[in-house]
Amino acid sequence: MMQEISIPSGVLKLLKKQKYQIVGRHSAVKKCRWLQNSLVQNRHCYKQEWYNIKSHRCLQMTPTVIHCTNRCLSCWRVEPGDHGYHWDQLAIRNFEVDSPEEIIAGCIDAQKKILSGFKPSGHSKVSWEKWEEAMEPKHAAISLAGEPTLYPRLSELIEEFHRRGITTFLVSNGNLPEVLEEITEPTQLYISVYGSNKDVYRKVCRPLLNDAWERLMKTLELLHSFKCPTVMRLTLTNGLNFSDPAGYAKLVERANPTYVECKSYVSVGSSLLRGLSPDNMIWARDIKKFAEKVAEHCGYGVIGHSVPSRVTLLSRLKKPIKLA
Repeated sequence: MMQEISIPSGVLKLLKKQKYQIVGRHSAVKKCRWLQNSLVQNRHCYKQEWYNIKSHRCLQMTPTVIHCTNRCLSCWRVEPGDHGYHWDQLAIRNFEVDSPEEIIAGCIDAQKKILSGFKPSGHSKVSWEKWEEAMEPKHAAISLAGEPTLYPRLSELIEEFHRRGITTFLVSNGNLPEVLEEITEPTQLYISVYGSNKDVYRKVCRPLLNDAWERLMKTLELLHSFKCPTVMRLTLTNGLNFSDPAGYAKLVERANPTYVECKSYVSVGSSLLRGLSPDNMIWARDIKKFAEKVAEHCGYGVIGHSVPSRVTLLSRLKKPIKLA
Protein backbone atom coordinates (compact mmCIF):
# COMPACT_ATOMS: atom_id res chain seq x y z
CA MET A 1 0.00 0.00 0.00
CA MET A 2 1.34 3.42 -1.00
CA GLN A 3 2.07 5.90 1.78
CA GLU A 4 1.13 9.55 2.12
CA ILE A 5 4.09 11.77 1.43
CA SER A 6 5.08 14.49 3.87
CA ILE A 7 7.90 16.99 4.27
CA PRO A 8 9.26 16.97 7.84
CA SER A 9 7.79 19.95 9.70
CA GLY A 10 11.17 21.50 10.52
CA VAL A 11 12.33 21.19 6.90
CA LEU A 12 9.03 22.62 5.67
CA LYS A 13 9.41 25.62 7.97
CA LEU A 14 12.98 26.14 6.74
CA LEU A 15 11.98 25.91 3.06
CA LYS A 16 9.27 28.50 3.56
CA LYS A 17 11.75 30.77 5.34
CA GLN A 18 14.00 30.41 2.30
CA LYS A 19 11.09 31.61 0.12
CA TYR A 20 10.21 28.28 -1.45
CA GLN A 21 6.57 28.13 -2.49
CA ILE A 22 5.53 24.58 -1.59
CA VAL A 23 3.14 22.97 -4.07
CA GLY A 24 1.15 19.93 -3.01
CA ARG A 25 3.05 17.20 -1.19
CA HIS A 26 6.47 17.17 -2.86
CA SER A 27 6.84 20.01 -5.38
CA ALA A 28 8.00 23.60 -5.13
CA VAL A 29 8.60 26.89 -6.95
CA LYS A 30 11.17 29.53 -6.09
CA LYS A 31 11.81 32.96 -7.54
CA CYS A 32 14.95 33.02 -9.65
CA ARG A 33 17.00 36.20 -9.23
CA TRP A 34 16.97 36.60 -13.01
CA LEU A 35 13.18 36.75 -12.97
CA GLN A 36 13.41 39.79 -10.69
CA ASN A 37 16.34 41.29 -12.62
CA SER A 38 14.45 40.94 -15.88
CA LEU A 39 11.36 42.68 -14.52
CA VAL A 40 13.07 45.45 -12.57
CA GLN A 41 16.39 46.06 -14.33
CA ASN A 42 15.82 44.59 -17.81
CA ARG A 43 18.78 42.24 -17.22
CA HIS A 44 18.41 38.59 -18.17
CA CYS A 45 19.90 35.15 -17.63
CA TYR A 46 22.45 33.69 -20.02
CA LYS A 47 19.79 31.17 -21.07
CA GLN A 48 17.86 34.01 -22.72
CA GLU A 49 20.90 35.16 -24.67
CA TRP A 50 21.91 31.66 -25.72
CA TYR A 51 18.69 29.67 -25.98
CA ASN A 52 16.00 32.39 -26.11
CA ILE A 53 14.53 31.41 -22.73
CA LYS A 54 12.86 34.63 -21.59
CA SER A 55 13.87 35.18 -17.96
CA HIS A 56 10.62 36.89 -16.96
CA ARG A 57 8.56 34.01 -18.36
CA CYS A 58 10.57 31.16 -16.84
CA LEU A 59 9.07 29.00 -14.09
CA GLN A 60 11.76 27.54 -11.81
CA MET A 61 10.22 24.44 -10.25
CA THR A 62 10.80 20.92 -9.00
CA PRO A 63 8.52 17.91 -8.50
CA THR A 64 10.95 16.49 -5.89
CA VAL A 65 11.93 19.31 -3.55
CA ILE A 66 13.56 17.17 -0.81
CA HIS A 67 14.21 13.97 -2.74
CA CYS A 68 17.48 13.21 -4.51
CA THR A 69 19.94 10.39 -5.15
CA ASN A 70 22.91 12.55 -4.11
CA ARG A 71 23.96 14.79 -1.23
CA CYS A 72 26.28 17.09 -3.16
CA LEU A 73 28.59 19.28 -1.10
CA SER A 74 28.03 22.21 -3.47
CA CYS A 75 24.22 22.01 -3.60
CA TRP A 76 22.28 25.00 -2.28
CA ARG A 77 19.35 22.95 -1.05
CA VAL A 78 18.87 21.60 2.47
CA GLU A 79 20.03 17.98 2.74
CA PRO A 80 19.79 15.35 5.46
CA GLY A 81 22.31 16.30 8.11
CA ASP A 82 21.92 20.05 7.55
CA HIS A 83 20.46 21.91 10.52
CA GLY A 84 20.10 18.57 12.31
CA TYR A 85 17.28 17.32 10.04
CA HIS A 86 17.15 13.77 8.69
CA TRP A 87 14.87 11.99 6.22
CA ASP A 88 14.95 9.33 3.50
CA GLN A 89 15.72 11.13 0.25
CA LEU A 90 14.63 8.14 -1.84
CA ALA A 91 11.32 7.62 -0.07
CA ILE A 92 9.24 9.31 -2.78
CA ARG A 93 9.42 6.00 -4.67
CA ASN A 94 7.07 4.53 -2.04
CA PHE A 95 4.62 7.45 -1.94
CA GLU A 96 1.36 8.23 -3.65
CA VAL A 97 2.43 11.25 -5.70
CA ASP A 98 0.55 14.30 -6.94
CA SER A 99 -0.63 14.30 -10.56
CA PRO A 100 1.14 16.37 -13.24
CA GLU A 101 -1.98 18.48 -13.66
CA GLU A 102 -2.06 19.28 -9.93
CA ILE A 103 1.63 20.10 -9.87
CA ILE A 104 1.56 22.41 -12.89
CA ALA A 105 -1.59 24.25 -11.79
CA GLY A 106 -0.11 24.69 -8.32
CA CYS A 107 3.24 25.87 -9.68
CA ILE A 108 1.66 28.47 -11.95
CA ASP A 109 -0.46 29.73 -9.05
CA ALA A 110 2.69 29.93 -6.90
CA GLN A 111 4.51 31.86 -9.63
CA LYS A 112 1.61 34.32 -9.84
CA LYS A 113 1.78 34.77 -6.08
CA ILE A 114 5.48 35.60 -6.39
CA LEU A 115 4.81 38.01 -9.24
CA SER A 116 2.08 39.84 -7.31
CA GLY A 117 4.87 41.65 -5.47
CA PHE A 118 6.07 43.13 -8.76
CA LYS A 119 2.75 44.48 -10.00
CA PRO A 120 3.44 47.78 -11.80
CA SER A 121 0.77 49.64 -9.82
CA GLY A 122 3.10 49.34 -6.81
CA HIS A 123 6.43 48.93 -8.57
CA SER A 124 7.35 51.84 -10.83
CA LYS A 125 10.28 50.05 -12.53
CA VAL A 126 8.15 47.21 -13.92
CA SER A 127 6.19 47.63 -17.16
CA TRP A 128 2.63 46.36 -17.41
CA GLU A 129 3.39 44.56 -20.68
CA LYS A 130 6.30 42.59 -19.24
CA TRP A 131 4.47 41.82 -15.99
CA GLU A 132 1.42 40.50 -17.85
CA GLU A 133 3.71 38.30 -19.97
CA ALA A 134 5.38 37.01 -16.81
CA MET A 135 1.99 35.99 -15.43
CA GLU A 136 1.78 33.46 -18.30
CA PRO A 137 4.95 31.30 -18.04
CA LYS A 138 6.32 29.96 -21.32
CA HIS A 139 9.31 28.00 -20.00
CA ALA A 140 9.59 25.47 -17.19
CA ALA A 141 13.01 24.84 -15.67
CA ILE A 142 12.51 21.45 -14.02
CA SER A 143 15.45 21.77 -11.69
CA LEU A 144 15.56 24.03 -8.58
CA ALA A 145 16.15 21.22 -6.02
CA GLY A 146 16.09 17.44 -5.80
CA GLU A 147 16.32 14.91 -8.63
CA PRO A 148 13.27 15.13 -10.95
CA THR A 149 13.71 11.63 -12.40
CA LEU A 150 12.63 10.27 -8.99
CA TYR A 151 9.13 11.60 -9.73
CA PRO A 152 7.47 8.53 -11.29
CA ARG A 153 5.18 10.53 -13.59
CA LEU A 154 7.87 12.76 -15.08
CA SER A 155 7.02 11.92 -18.69
CA GLU A 156 3.42 12.94 -18.07
CA LEU A 157 4.60 16.14 -16.42
CA ILE A 158 6.69 17.05 -19.46
CA GLU A 159 3.82 16.18 -21.79
CA GLU A 160 1.39 18.34 -19.81
CA PHE A 161 3.74 21.31 -19.89
CA HIS A 162 4.08 20.90 -23.65
CA ARG A 163 0.31 20.58 -24.06
CA ARG A 164 0.02 23.98 -22.40
CA GLY A 165 2.57 25.49 -24.81
CA ILE A 166 5.31 25.62 -22.16
CA THR A 167 8.83 24.49 -23.06
CA THR A 168 10.71 22.22 -20.65
CA PHE A 169 14.34 22.25 -19.56
CA LEU A 170 15.05 19.17 -17.52
CA VAL A 171 18.12 19.11 -15.27
CA SER A 172 19.17 15.67 -14.01
CA ASN A 173 22.17 14.19 -12.21
CA GLY A 174 22.00 11.17 -14.52
CA ASN A 175 21.71 8.60 -11.73
CA LEU A 176 18.57 7.00 -13.21
CA PRO A 177 19.40 6.19 -16.84
CA GLU A 178 16.53 3.70 -16.93
CA VAL A 179 14.14 6.64 -16.53
CA LEU A 180 15.89 8.85 -19.09
CA GLU A 181 15.96 5.95 -21.55
CA GLU A 182 12.15 5.83 -21.64
CA ILE A 183 11.25 9.45 -20.94
CA THR A 184 9.20 11.77 -23.14
CA GLU A 185 11.84 14.16 -24.43
CA PRO A 186 11.99 17.63 -22.88
CA THR A 187 12.74 20.69 -24.98
CA GLN A 188 16.33 20.54 -23.70
CA LEU A 189 18.05 18.05 -21.42
CA TYR A 190 20.82 18.91 -18.97
CA ILE A 191 23.02 16.34 -17.25
CA SER A 192 25.06 17.70 -14.35
CA VAL A 193 28.58 16.29 -13.96
CA TYR A 194 30.54 16.96 -10.78
CA GLY A 195 33.80 15.12 -11.35
CA SER A 196 36.15 13.97 -14.10
CA ASN A 197 36.61 10.59 -12.43
CA LYS A 198 34.88 8.30 -9.97
CA ASP A 199 36.85 9.31 -6.89
CA VAL A 200 36.26 13.04 -7.33
CA TYR A 201 32.62 12.44 -8.21
CA ARG A 202 31.98 10.41 -5.07
CA LYS A 203 33.74 13.00 -2.91
CA VAL A 204 31.64 15.89 -4.26
CA CYS A 205 28.28 14.14 -4.75
CA ARG A 206 28.22 11.74 -1.79
CA PRO A 207 25.82 9.48 -3.74
CA LEU A 208 23.20 7.30 -2.08
CA LEU A 209 23.44 4.71 -4.87
CA ASN A 210 26.58 2.56 -4.74
CA ASP A 211 26.85 2.45 -8.53
CA ALA A 212 26.05 6.13 -9.13
CA TRP A 213 29.17 6.77 -11.22
CA GLU A 214 28.46 3.78 -13.47
CA ARG A 215 24.87 4.94 -13.81
CA LEU A 216 26.05 8.42 -14.83
CA MET A 217 28.34 6.87 -17.45
CA LYS A 218 25.37 4.99 -18.91
CA THR A 219 23.39 8.22 -19.03
CA LEU A 220 26.21 10.00 -20.86
CA GLU A 221 26.21 7.21 -23.43
CA LEU A 222 22.46 7.70 -23.89
CA LEU A 223 22.72 11.39 -24.79
CA HIS A 224 23.44 10.80 -28.47
CA SER A 225 20.04 9.07 -28.79
CA PHE A 226 18.08 12.20 -27.85
CA LYS A 227 16.65 14.32 -30.65
CA CYS A 228 16.38 17.40 -28.42
CA PRO A 229 19.47 19.51 -27.67
CA THR A 230 21.50 18.07 -24.80
CA VAL A 231 23.76 19.86 -22.34
CA MET A 232 26.54 18.39 -20.23
CA ARG A 233 26.88 20.85 -17.35
CA LEU A 234 30.19 20.82 -15.49
CA THR A 235 29.47 22.34 -12.09
CA LEU A 236 32.94 23.34 -10.93
CA THR A 237 34.04 24.15 -7.38
CA ASN A 238 37.45 25.53 -6.52
CA GLY A 239 39.28 23.09 -4.27
CA LEU A 240 36.98 20.17 -5.10
CA ASN A 241 36.66 19.39 -8.81
CA PHE A 242 38.19 22.36 -10.64
CA SER A 243 40.97 20.35 -12.26
CA ASP A 244 41.71 17.75 -14.96
CA PRO A 245 40.19 19.37 -18.09
CA ALA A 246 41.46 16.42 -20.13
CA GLY A 247 39.46 14.05 -17.93
CA TYR A 248 36.29 16.06 -18.41
CA ALA A 249 36.98 16.14 -22.15
CA LYS A 250 36.98 12.34 -22.24
CA LEU A 251 33.51 12.37 -20.70
CA VAL A 252 32.38 14.93 -23.29
CA GLU A 253 33.64 12.63 -26.05
CA ARG A 254 31.73 9.77 -24.46
CA ALA A 255 28.47 11.74 -24.38
CA ASN A 256 28.82 13.90 -27.51
CA PRO A 257 26.30 16.48 -26.18
CA THR A 258 25.05 19.43 -28.20
CA TYR A 259 26.60 21.75 -25.61
CA VAL A 260 28.91 21.78 -22.63
CA GLU A 261 28.33 24.42 -19.95
CA CYS A 262 31.31 25.01 -17.66
CA LYS A 263 29.84 26.81 -14.66
CA SER A 264 31.17 27.95 -11.31
CA TYR A 265 29.76 26.89 -7.97
CA VAL A 266 27.79 29.71 -6.33
CA SER A 267 28.28 30.28 -2.61
CA VAL A 268 24.66 30.24 -1.43
CA GLY A 269 22.22 28.27 0.68
CA SER A 270 23.04 25.15 2.63
CA SER A 271 26.38 24.58 0.87
CA LEU A 272 27.80 27.03 3.42
CA LEU A 273 27.00 24.52 6.16
CA ARG A 274 29.27 21.94 4.51
CA GLY A 275 32.51 23.88 4.69
CA LEU A 276 32.21 25.81 1.41
CA SER A 277 32.56 29.58 1.14
CA PRO A 278 32.95 32.35 -1.47
CA ASP A 279 36.57 31.19 -1.81
CA ASN A 280 35.25 28.09 -3.56
CA MET A 281 33.70 30.19 -6.33
CA ILE A 282 35.66 30.56 -9.56
CA TRP A 283 36.20 33.83 -11.41
CA ALA A 284 34.54 34.05 -14.82
CA ARG A 285 37.91 34.52 -16.55
CA ASP A 286 39.23 31.32 -14.94
CA ILE A 287 36.11 29.38 -15.92
CA LYS A 288 36.67 30.48 -19.50
CA LYS A 289 40.33 29.43 -19.45
CA PHE A 290 39.35 26.02 -18.07
CA ALA A 291 36.59 25.64 -20.67
CA GLU A 292 39.06 26.44 -23.43
CA LYS A 293 41.32 23.64 -22.16
CA VAL A 294 38.39 21.19 -22.16
CA ALA A 295 37.53 22.32 -25.70
CA GLU A 296 41.10 21.77 -26.92
CA HIS A 297 40.93 18.13 -25.85
CA CYS A 298 37.56 17.26 -27.38
CA GLY A 299 37.16 19.37 -30.51
CA TYR A 300 34.50 21.74 -29.19
CA GLY A 301 34.70 25.53 -29.43
CA VAL A 302 33.69 28.45 -27.20
CA ILE A 303 30.41 29.93 -28.49
CA GLY A 304 29.23 31.81 -25.40
CA HIS A 305 30.45 33.35 -22.16
CA SER A 306 28.56 35.03 -19.33
CA VAL A 307 30.55 36.97 -16.74
CA PRO A 308 27.65 37.54 -14.27
CA SER A 309 26.79 33.81 -14.19
CA ARG A 310 30.43 32.64 -14.43
CA VAL A 311 29.63 30.20 -17.21
CA THR A 312 31.18 29.39 -20.59
CA LEU A 313 29.38 27.55 -23.39
CA LEU A 314 31.10 25.01 -25.63
CA SER A 315 29.70 23.34 -28.73
CA ARG A 316 30.53 22.00 -32.16
CA LEU A 317 27.86 24.38 -33.46
CA LYS A 318 28.78 27.90 -34.50
CA LYS A 319 25.99 29.38 -32.40
CA PRO A 320 23.29 28.08 -30.01
CA ILE A 321 19.91 26.87 -31.23
CA LYS A 322 17.11 29.32 -30.39
CA LEU A 323 14.47 26.98 -29.00
CA ALA A 324 11.41 29.08 -28.26
